[in-house]
Amino acid sequence: MNEDYGDRGPRGGGGRPRSGGGGGGGGGGRFRRVRGCEFCRAKTDVADYKDVEMLKRYITDRGKIDARRKVGTCAKHQRVVAEAVKRARHIALLPYTGEHVRISGINMGRR
Repeated sequence: MNEDYGDRGPRGGGGRPRSGGGGGGGGGGRFRRVRGCEFCRAKTDVADYKDVEMLKRYITDRGKIDARRKVGTCAKHQRVVAEAVKRARHIALLPYTGEHVRISGINMGRR
């Protein structure tokens, strides 16, 4: 199996260097994500478990709580959000898993 790959190697990666447009950060993106905790900017410490629309922003489409680094909350408010999500799940305002999402038909996607 001695094949001549040239400069591409066995995986066929091509010899062309990447320039811009790649996923690695830097450069001019299409949108700019606002940094900082939403609760700190609003100067509030309360995440109401009955406000399902607000809590959906912190949950994946599978029903899992998003990580802090992904949603941009600080540690203090991420704990508040996690507690509110768990309370909302307990009284069946939010689903526990993606299977519940499929059965109930509630769209958990972000808007």
